Amino acid sequence: MYTPTERDAYFQRTIDMLNVLPMVEGVVQLGSGVTGYKDEFSDIDLMIATSTEDEVIGVKDNIQQFYKDLNPVIIKEKQFSKNIYLLIVILENSLEFNVSILQRNSLSVRSPLWRIVLDKTGLVSEKMGKEDRSFSNKPVKYATFEDPVFEFVYCFIRLDKELKRHNFVYALKMLESMRDYTLIVQALNEDKKLHQFKAYDSLNSDFLKKYLSTYPQYITCDSLVESALLLKELFIHTVMRSSIYILDDSLLELLKQKNPA
Repeated sequence: MYTPTERDAYFQRTIDMLNVLPMVEGVVQLGSGVTGYKDEFSDIDLMIATSTEDEVIGVKDNIQQFYKDLNPVIIKEKQFSKNIYLLIVILENSLEFNVSILQRNSLSVRSPLWRIVLDKTGLVSEKMGKEDRSFSNKPVKYATFEDPVFEFVYCFIRLDKELKRHNFVYALKMLESMRDYTLIVQALNEDKKLHQFKAYDSLNSDFLKKYLSTYPQYITCDSLVESALLLKELFIHTVMRSSIYILDDSLLELLKQKNPA
């Protein structure tokens, strides 16, 4: 594991390298590091901005070579659109970097946890300020495009079918999906950010206690039924407290009618 001093040293080495790359226009830090890392397990999350689309691949390749020289355990490259890349870098001491590379015009704000650590032209600050104002003015900042209420009910119905088939693996997958939708609603109830949300331990303690009780001790048909019923009760209670989602009468009736297996 790494120490805060090691993390700060790697962070500064990264920023120094980016500062001398002429194609890099600016760097935005994201996540808990903006206000103080949560603990020694926290990652370093960065957005690297270029002036033009044509510069993105060149910057990405230079950054990748920089991390290769640090003898990482792995570097994983992901591409999200034509000119938006993510490098996931894990070093030997388990320090993880998540570095996205994109054109300045593609920068966006999905959380208040961001700060500019490098801006060579002032245009990165201008763009992020504009995006931050747009984010702040959203009435629902962390809404999801999915409909977790319908999806929960739909998973519950599929769970019922798979338990009748004694297909426990699929039933467990449906239970886990139902838990995910329950977490989404609860996180929004507590005004938590959904984008890359991991701080589940910060959710209401009573909710977490009930949530954890939905995990079966043994994998049997009866134990999965009990888990599903506990989860259904928790979801109904959670969504009834939501100011965003509504459990309409038809979906509520479906939940009440269905008692798995």
